[in-house]
Amino acid sequence: MLKKGQKMSGEKNLHELLQHASPEHNPGKYVFSTLQSPSTELTESSVVFIREAEGITLVLPKDIADQYGVGYEYVASWITLKIHSSLAAVGLTAAFSRALADRGISCNVVAGYYHDHIFVAYDDTIVAMEVLSSLRGIPH
Repeated sequence: MLKKGQKMSGEKNLHELLQHASPEHNPGKYVFSTLQSPSTELTESSVVFIREAEGITLVLPKDIADQYGVGYEYVASWITLKIHSSLAAVGLTAAFSRALADRGISCNVVAGYYHDHIFVAYDDTIVAMEVLSSLRGIPH
């Protein structure tokens, strides 16, 4: 936990971030759902929880959503860039989202304290992993 006055750690240099992104595919299928008052079981099962004015967005394992009858429209793969990126880093999201967009792949990004997490359509997983693995060759 950060203490008052302590600086954030993590890599800020875009060249280093791209060279060492090390994308890792987390097994399974994930879905985005929105609920007004999700149960404790659902919030504890979610990999992402975002409170928005319109409702609470949860990213859940698909099997959990199916088990609880939670609706969804988008089935995704979850890819984690294993490099510890700084929250103050500039250009990483732009670089990987542009590379994916150039291949016609949409991405939904969540930045954690340590890593960037990318959700892509499940059917695009293999190509997305290839694209993300090729980030080392992107000029910076």
